[in-house]
Amino acid sequence: MRKEIIGDCTLYQADCLEVMEILDIVDHVICDPPYESALHDMNKKLATGRQLRNKRNPFNEFDFQSIDEIRDPFVRSIKANGWLIAFCIAEGIKPWEVAINAAGFKYKRPCLWIKPDGMPQFNGQCPGLGYECFITAWCGQGHSKWNGGGKHGIYTYPKDSTNKSSKHPTEKPIKLMEALVRDFTSHGQTILDPFMGSGTTGVACVKLGRKFIGVEIEQKYFDIACKRIEQAYKQPDLFISTPEKIKQEAFI
Repeated sequence: MRKEIIGDCTLYQADCLEVMEILDIVDHVICDPPYESALHDMNKKLATGRQLRNKRNPFNEFDFQSIDEIRDPFVRSIKANGWLIAFCIAEGIKPWEVAINAAGFKYKRPCLWIKPDGMPQFNGQCPGLGYECFITAWCGQGHSKWNGGGKHGIYTYPKDSTNKSSKHPTEKPIKLMEALVRDFTSHGQTILDPFMGSGTTGVACVKLGRKFIGVEIEQKYFDIACKRIEQAYKQPDLFISTPEKIKQEAFI
């Protein structure tokens, strides 16, 4: 297990289930877990077809396993006083609802991220998929609360893949994650992302004055996240000051 502390951000390169066992209670969990097995199967078919048609431009398969294998233990491991936000495909909404309610939390509803620049259905055999879902659940006591008032849970932001900062296959746009952090959390609170990837949620937390705990099992993405978060602290438009130093700790 590797641990990096950058300002108000604590980052772990490790299995999220192992880290969540030792963490204290956080305010919220915002994450983009691995896709459900249904999408893995679809992507595998696309990859096979693309490789047969165009060997010079293959369609790469996902380099991570499905959330289906760890969804239940992951939800049971959550220790939070507020929201759980987790991205998923439409087929994953019901399994998330079942796992959340079984853990004693309050499943609320699915929301949508609309992608104006989403890929069309090139073969024309069915509608293209221009959206992605995320589920919302309240893990705290009493009534749920957020900063969005009565507005709908629909967020429209382009993928803008040309400006992606890394090679992570499912990186979310920073504007989307900033919007979610603003709507579901408050200044100074601590947000946990157990599937940190390239660190977009962490960058949003830095920019908006939230504390952040991120966990990523893959070293290549963990290193990218560390670099992005360190760079975020150097930007002038922050609610919080730039850290004086960066600490590094290693655990076995």
